[in-house]
Amino acid sequence: MEFTTIEWVLIALIFVWTGFVRTGLGFGGAALGLPFMLMIEDNLLYWLPIIGVHLLFFSSLTLSKALKQVDWDYLKRSLGWILPPTLLGVFGLVSLPTSWLVIFVYSITIFYALMWMLDKAIHSENSWVDRTLLVLGGYVAGTSLTGAPLMVAVFARHVAANLLRNTLFVLWFILVTIKMSTFVILDVTIEFQTALMLIPVAAIGHIVGLKAHEFILHNNSLFKRVMGGMLLVVSSIGLIVTLLNGSF
Repeated sequence: MEFTTIEWVLIALIFVWTGFVRTGLGFGGAALGLPFMLMIEDNLLYWLPIIGVHLLFFSSLTLSKALKQVDWDYLKRSLGWILPPTLLGVFGLVSLPTSWLVIFVYSITIFYALMWMLDKAIHSENSWVDRTLLVLGGYVAGTSLTGAPLMVAVFARHVAANLLRNTLFVLWFILVTIKMSTFVILDVTIEFQTALMLIPVAAIGHIVGLKAHEFILHNNSLFKRVMGGMLLVVSSIGLIVTLLNGSF
């Protein structure tokens, strides 16, 4: 993929941002980063393998000394509901028209943005709501890696706060491993060189996110309202442009 110098600078800034969000919140790097990436190149199959490489790399770093701080029991129970729709989502990603998938990502992001701006949370109140959110989150994660907020709503109810972030990192590692393996099997091009080149850039965000994690936890509502407003503007513009230019 050929990018201009300005586009590479913007891409670098986006990956600093995704690294910061991923580590600071424990989720949301793809959800808050993809709308910006798609403004530069509207091809999910270009960006998702790069994001996948970064998720595997940074989640491994985070978990290397924290595997004992994971709720393995709930993680195992939840995977039965998450993995099948994730696989369906991955195959949908490689078979559906690009414009459909881009519209899907922008629409999901606008939904999250409105929830955050209004300071509303996705709640799970009983086992069937839990399972529905896990299934939906798994499918969205399979198509675009943006299903984290749906699954976090469930995990936050069942996993102790001190174990939540690391448990989520293990979940992301498992889902991304499946996704990347499917890409390899289906012969999807993976831009390893670009992904490796962007790791030092994303590492800046990763390190800042580690230091800011406690601050974000104590100012979560303000952080999400500001980010929600920004995402709403970006995703709305992206959605309108895609609808005007897309071929369906």
